[in-house]
Amino acid sequence: MPRFLPRILTLLMVTATIGGAEPLRWTELPPLPDPVGFAAPFAGVADGALVVAGGTNFPQGSLWAGGPKVWHDRVFLLDAPGGAWREAGRLPRPRAYGVSVTIPEGVLCIGGSDDRAATAEVWLLRRQGAGVVVETWPALPAPLHYACGALVGRTVYVAGGLNAFTGAPGKWFYALDLDAAPAERRWRELPPWPGAPRQTAVAGALDGAFYLFAGLDLVPGADGKLARRYLRDAWRYTPAAGWKRLADLPVARQAAPSPAIVPGAAHLLFLGGDDGKYLTETPTLQDRHPGFPADIQGYHTITDTWTRAGALPRDPGPDPVGDPNAGRWPPIVAPVVNWAGGWAVVSGEVRPGTRTPRVLFAQSAHERAGLGWINTSTLGLYLAAMLGIGLYFARRERNTDTFFRGGQHVPWWAAGLSIYATMLSSITFMALPAKVYATDWAYSFGLVGLVLITPVVTMFYLPFYRRLNVTSAYEYLEHRFSGLVRQLGGAVFILFQLGRMAIVLYLPAVALATVSSLDVYTCIVVTGLACVAYTMIGGIEAVIWTDVAQAVVLLGGALVSLLLIVFQCEGSLGGMIAVAQEHGKFLGFTDWWNPDLTQASVIVILLGTGCNSLLSYTASQDVVQRYVTTATEAQARRSIWLNVWISLPGSILFYAVGTAFFLFYRQNPDRLDPTLATDAIFPLFIVRELPAGVAGLVIAGILAASQSTLSSSLNSVATAWVTDFHARLWPQGTDRSRLRVAQGLILGIGLVVTGVACLMAGTQIASLMDAYYAVIGSAGGALAALFILGIFTRRAHAAGVLVGAATSVVVLLYVQTQTKLSFFLYGVIGIAVCVGVGYVASLVLPAQRKDLKGLTRRDLG
Repeated sequence: MPRFLPRILTLLMVTATIGGAEPLRWTELPPLPDPVGFAAPFAGVADGALVVAGGTNFPQGSLWAGGPKVWHDRVFLLDAPGGAWREAGRLPRPRAYGVSVTIPEGVLCIGGSDDRAATAEVWLLRRQGAGVVVETWPALPAPLHYACGALVGRTVYVAGGLNAFTGAPGKWFYALDLDAAPAERRWRELPPWPGAPRQTAVAGALDGAFYLFAGLDLVPGADGKLARRYLRDAWRYTPAAGWKRLADLPVARQAAPSPAIVPGAAHLLFLGGDDGKYLTETPTLQDRHPGFPADIQGYHTITDTWTRAGALPRDPGPDPVGDPNAGRWPPIVAPVVNWAGGWAVVSGEVRPGTRTPRVLFAQSAHERAGLGWINTSTLGLYLAAMLGIGLYFARRERNTDTFFRGGQHVPWWAAGLSIYATMLSSITFMALPAKVYATDWAYSFGLVGLVLITPVVTMFYLPFYRRLNVTSAYEYLEHRFSGLVRQLGGAVFILFQLGRMAIVLYLPAVALATVSSLDVYTCIVVTGLACVAYTMIGGIEAVIWTDVAQAVVLLGGALVSLLLIVFQCEGSLGGMIAVAQEHGKFLGFTDWWNPDLTQASVIVILLGTGCNSLLSYTASQDVVQRYVTTATEAQARRSIWLNVWISLPGSILFYAVGTAFFLFYRQNPDRLDPTLATDAIFPLFIVRELPAGVAGLVIAGILAASQSTLSSSLNSVATAWVTDFHARLWPQGTDRSRLRVAQGLILGIGLVVTGVACLMAGTQIASLMDAYYAVIGSAGGALAALFILGIFTRRAHAAGVLVGAATSVVVLLYVQTQTKLSFFLYGVIGIAVCVGVGYVASLVLPAQRKDLKGLTRRDLG
């Protein structure tokens, strides 16, 4: 990297630098109704209330004054953060140092001990009226205390611990399946982690995996006695892959509050803990012990890195020796409970022998960066340019042919760029790099599907659209089958686009507003109304030429982002590629041809993306409409192939950006925001890392991706409605009146979609890319099948294909709700069922013979 470049980038950076901001904001809940507090109580949520039970303390004097350690059985309940604690029952026996896990039925209290021995008992604390009742659940295979545990999906995991008051910890690892019938529930012993035995470790649960962090091992010392060994290793367990060693913690700790806090989509926060710094001095220090570390370590699951992520509150108060409860201290052996929009760290030990009744409460703290006037001006210039294009073409929109087909004088290269921009929605622009950043290049096999489908489109579909001189793709369905089938096709397309438009408008607005000072509603309204304006006044020509400009902007923005990421990363390009390969960021999966149809193997991706491409390029009006805007069929064919040749390097560019994000944030994990969803990684990088002006350009690229899809959808929906419905319902209408209907429809739908997007602004989608593929596959399978039956068979007729379409919808509904098949296969199933059932039904059901000359592949010359 040239030495002068960092200085230039620093001078250009005007966006707020907020990397390293603390991800948690700390307050307090009402203190427990005990003057001393408890170490190692059980805690969880039962019917919406925070429940705390058991624990130990020294109520008759401090440890150093010879006070006895007492185990408790009281159960406390807090209905709301602003409420008051009340005693709600008793445990069957005093208990502490167990594992507590919240499940839908209540709080599981697993194992633990009293003043005599460890236990294998498991209780469920369930809310009943104003109190809490205790139910007996299946016991552990062996007594266990000082273990850790967490709920992953519908399985409770428990790891480590001791089975007695003396001796060394073990490597016990148990699981309880909550989906098993109550009479069949049993704890299963699973293979342990390959590392050292441990007690008082920290558990974690995220994205279907169980995490095990640090802890304490007891090993023979030089004198033969057991000595403490503080651990810093980390492990991840999944049922499919077993145990995997992760990056070590920066520090060795034990007895930290557990489980780890999960503030976002890919971070686990390890709170404080005991590092043993004052272990040998504790008998001398006694109540003058300074307490335990307050630092919070954040683990990022994607880059496998640790970074400091803030600190627990620390305020010793005016008299830390005589009145420790007047201050706030980082606790250990304290349960962590996700409750009331935050995480309660309940009571705990704040120094050896000293408890606290305080209940710390953490909530996600998110800071947004300011855009600055340069970036805002760049966005303003982009929007003004799009409106200018619309105004330029407004004077040429004199009839429906120019409004819907551009008078068939659009250059082939412009039509090809328009197809590309239409298919590259804001979902793809943001979510594809995010998907690659989080996983690998597995989805790149979808490009093969596009290449294989394109010759089929140009050889067998395009000729019918051009020779029938259609405006709407669904006109072919009337020629081949009937008016009802045509209207079914048009209705399916319109309904799909109405839902899609709101999504592609609100997703980038929410993502940008999450990381920047942009207001989400302002972003939605300005983007939506500007798009509506140029689409309404400029027709398809304005849509196509703004698509051309938007394709340049979005590709340019992605390219600039990639170059700047590479320049800011340390090491050579070859070294960075080697690091990415070492971590499986290119094609990391090995079981490519896995017959398991619930997984995204190569064959599943190829089939799914191939069928989705078949839908988009043969049966979706927003793309097919481009085929009839050029002067000749040959030019239309060139535009389709141009889209392919742009899609290949364009997609590789977005995949490369995703991999570059991984490399950058692996080197700079402190620049991540633990509270954000993974799909926000591109907007986060834009506002935090890109220079002023460049950030505005890339944000314009995100808006361009959104507007290109939205404008195409608006114009194509208006085309489908006027051509397939309005002209049939009001045949007496003039061409001029139909043009006004189309423009009014664009305005009306645009305003409604913008309003719906505003209402959806608070919606969360775990993976935008997965959601998008699932929706397009389920919505379009039958629609694509109608064209297959029409073009490639002569026996299919209207009644038969309608039966096939209805059956396809029913089968897909069952598959989506009752099976775990990969979403990639929804389109495959929809097409296969509709084609198979539709063809068989056509053989069985009677139908009047119809002249099919020029309507099937047999007639292509």
